[in-house]
Amino acid sequence: MIRYVIKRLLMMLATLFVIITATFFLMRAIPGGPFSFDRVLPPNVEAALNAKYHLDQPLMKQYLDYLGGVLRFDFGPSFVYFGQTINEMIEAGWPPSAVIGVWATVLILVLGVPLGIISALKRNTLSDRVIMVISTVGIIVPSFVLATFLLYFFSVRLKVLPAFGNDTWKGYVLPVICLAVGSVCAIARLTRSSMLDTLSQDYVRTARSKGLSPGRILRVHVLRNSLIPVVTSLGMTFAALLTGTFVIEKIFAIPGLGRYFVDSISNRDYTTVMGLTILSSVIMVVMSFLIDVIYVVIDPRIKLYDK
Repeated sequence: MIRYVIKRLLMMLATLFVIITATFFLMRAIPGGPFSFDRVLPPNVEAALNAKYHLDQPLMKQYLDYLGGVLRFDFGPSFVYFGQTINEMIEAGWPPSAVIGVWATVLILVLGVPLGIISALKRNTLSDRVIMVISTVGIIVPSFVLATFLLYFFSVRLKVLPAFGNDTWKGYVLPVICLAVGSVCAIARLTRSSMLDTLSQDYVRTARSKGLSPGRILRVHVLRNSLIPVVTSLGMTFAALLTGTFVIEKIFAIPGLGRYFVDSISNRDYTTVMGLTILSSVIMVVMSFLIDVIYVVIDPRIKLYDK
């Protein structure tokens, strides 16, 4: 087990190194720079800013300096949000995004999986058809359209939830719903499909022929084998939601990380792009490891390592 953990940690570090390197050089390959966009600054001022932030140095030296900062968990200053470091931006912006992401994932888990199970067990019944129709509509409707409807209904008409901000817990309700709806529908459909495939397997028919109760067959033989693809999808969805979504955060004026992602790319804010990319990548690789561990919990036949 220890060998496996060490191996995965090395793989994670190698993955992060490749992502950091690729992102660094790809950002530098984009024409323009953080102080030359639309040429709004005089040349001498632009040159002074480039010198201040060491952007006039050779590219390889900038790269090595940045790697040194990453090893010290120092992602440097923002080139656009003057007076702020990337560490400060993450510290201030990530908690609201993470809160929305966690609660959206909880909603996806407690609604999507049970709905998929019910739909599979009630195949071709009215319940199944209703769940599938609602799931299809939920996937098709864009999140910003749903957000507009929810704002009008709950904030304008009923006046029970705030239209923007996160000053109280009520401010998180509508963003969480908007983020969760599409994924709830997708997870429900995936769970249904996976369960129907499992229910058609020979070992399930054998279990029925032996007289096992439907509940035991469902718990022991069906759910464990059906949830593997669901766990994979849910884990990656959770990792993505933790770093925020620009559209929803913009609509509801949530001061999360989503706005920084878009603004930093359009403004060639190299350090912000790098810092947020590293944060997102770390969450992804850690979640990938946790998914492998969950596989073993769900199905003990799966081995993390060779004995």
